[in-house]
Amino acid sequence: MKERITISVSSVNGSRQFHLGRKSQKRLRLAGYFVLVASLVTVGAMLYLVNEVDFAKVKQEELEKQSYSMSEELDVLNQLKSDLESDLDERETRLSTVSDRLGELENLLGVSTDNDARLETRLDVAAINSAVRIAVLDGLPNGSPVKNARRSSQFGVRKHPVSGKKRMHRGLDFAVNIGTPIYAPADGVVETVRPSNKGSGNFLRLQHSFGFTSSYSHLKKFAVRSGDFVNKGDLIGYSGNSGLSSGPHLHYEIRFVGRALDPSSFVDWGMDNFELIFEKERKIKWASLINKVEQRVSMQLQLSSQRDAILLESSS
Repeated sequence: MKERITISVSSVNGSRQFHLGRKSQKRLRLAGYFVLVASLVTVGAMLYLVNEVDFAKVKQEELEKQSYSMSEELDVLNQLKSDLESDLDERETRLSTVSDRLGELENLLGVSTDNDARLETRLDVAAINSAVRIAVLDGLPNGSPVKNARRSSQFGVRKHPVSGKKRMHRGLDFAVNIGTPIYAPADGVVETVRPSNKGSGNFLRLQHSFGFTSSYSHLKKFAVRSGDFVNKGDLIGYSGNSGLSSGPHLHYEIRFVGRALDPSSFVDWGMDNFELIFEKERKIKWASLINKVEQRVSMQLQLSSQRDAILLESSS
């Protein structure tokens, strides 16, 4: 006998009975299994989604923190960028100022300006030219040996104020009072200190670079001794009226390898009119002298650069 399930449903209208056969029972069980599996899948999916939502919230919080941190870093970077731009503008302004000042220096030095040349190259050229001028003006007589003095007698043929005879005046006379300080017109060594009451009177001669000498006559007294080394601007003596002299004055001579030169050209010579002496004294081979000084200065600058590089390397 086949298994059958009878289901009775009662209501106000009476009772009704449903008979389920084996096939219907099987279908019902399958439907129940399906509903159970669907429920389990749905619950699992809901649990997974809930977990994913929690994970997404955690990720969102982490991203918000990272976003805040990146925002702070961006603010710092923007501030750094602003500072760098400001510093760059300041450096460009300074560089422009240096370039303008360098152009003025090049004009003063008479250096031909190449706008396409690197600033370092222009600085090197200007440094060498400036150093050459300083070296020349330190080593060769220039400027007046006495301050604020009137020139009373120039270089050249004149009537001697004492003997009355025409003769070559190989120096320049300054009308100064007795005891006026006399200063070295360049670096050098004291070659001669000669006290005397005749001729040139108390006489002093300095030996300078490249065969130049300067001498001082009719002094009152000396401030140096023979063999002393002096620097430009050092006190070397005091003016007087000793020897064959018609009155207090300083007789100043400049010679090159023994040949007398007009001191006026050297007294008027300085940094501001460096080329003046080349026009006034054409018998001196200035090109050769300047070339020699340039070689010395270039070598000194190279040695100085090497020394600075060694010191910098050792300190680092």
